[in-house]
Amino acid sequence: MVLGQGGEGDAAAAAGEQEPEVPPGREDGPDAVQPRLCPAPGVEAAGAEERRACGCCSGMSWPFCCEAPGTKKKAKCPGLGLFYTILSAFLFSVASLLLKKIEDVHSVEVSAFRCVFQMAFVLPGLIYYKTGFLGPKGKRIFLFFRGFLGSTAMVLLYYAYQVMPLADATVITFTSPVFTSLLAWIFLKEKYSLWDLLFTLFAVTGVILIARPPFLFGSRVTGIEGSYSDHLKGTIAAIASTLSAASTIVILRKVGKSVHYFLSIWYYAVIGLVGCLIALFVLNEWRLPHCGRDRVFLILIGLLGLGGQIFLTKALQIEKAGPVSIMRTMDVVFAFILQVLFLNHLPTWWTVGGALCVVASSSGTAIRKWRHSVKKAKQRAI
Repeated sequence: MVLGQGGEGDAAAAAGEQEPEVPPGREDGPDAVQPRLCPAPGVEAAGAEERRACGCCSGMSWPFCCEAPGTKKKAKCPGLGLFYTILSAFLFSVASLLLKKIEDVHSVEVSAFRCVFQMAFVLPGLIYYKTGFLGPKGKRIFLFFRGFLGSTAMVLLYYAYQVMPLADATVITFTSPVFTSLLAWIFLKEKYSLWDLLFTLFAVTGVILIARPPFLFGSRVTGIEGSYSDHLKGTIAAIASTLSAASTIVILRKVGKSVHYFLSIWYYAVIGLVGCLIALFVLNEWRLPHCGRDRVFLILIGLLGLGGQIFLTKALQIEKAGPVSIMRTMDVVFAFILQVLFLNHLPTWWTVGGALCVVASSSGTAIRKWRHSVKKAKQRAI
């Protein structure tokens, strides 16, 4: 999730739910740029009738095309999209680890810093693409709720990271695809099969194994970080974050391609920053870290989260959504490794069992959607 953590990945996750086989700049629609014709080798451009379609770039004709006529097209590096996905997962996991290492800084304040980085990154894009800052009139209400829910997901997830084990919070966030399917069935009338119901039950089972409520596991719960009260609060925050992230993906599906994704991220950053500043004023929690190390960590969290989002977006541009969604489960692996190496906290078998249930659920959902998109692509080709 959804940037993959809370608000961190919802835009990219929404792209993953759609069909990403279309290269950037070649979306379907009446305004889509069509490939122009390039002169054939040995034929003069002026007055030439023999031309061939240039498919090596986003529709620019030679000599502005990235390849001259007659040159061989470079083969795409196999596995590059999956490598970008793994790199994105690693950057997100390191950012979460640094969040655990920061002392005496509220999760809302960390989220505010994150929103500032988002705004600094998106603002040049809005100016370059001339999208405006408000968006189409009929879509503004959707953009507002996308920004509100996305930023809420980020704040809640950061709080969960601070009060519960890193691996536990990361695993819970991976229930987002399952809840996205459920919400899409309710609000968008998308198909919801028995397999989807089974994956939802698997995800809920995984969350229960991680939360370990006393009425099921007894009053003496072991292997948690801090008090069980904080563990339960973190679990509730992580679940609420996941539901908020899933809701933003449903909203992005509703909006579709009518709104530029930079504008969507802009709403997320602006509304998130305003909401965080109001919350900090009410809670009286605004303070700069006393330690220089924590200030560096705050900057690194913003940079690593931004880098993770960029690599995830690049992965979705050159690889199919199914493999990317499955490979994103590396977030869980990295979370377990970093928790053991740097936080000296060994996960319990309950956590491992819950992780397996959630990973199986999210992977199954991704595989089903992947197969469905491939089937639809074959039908269109026929």
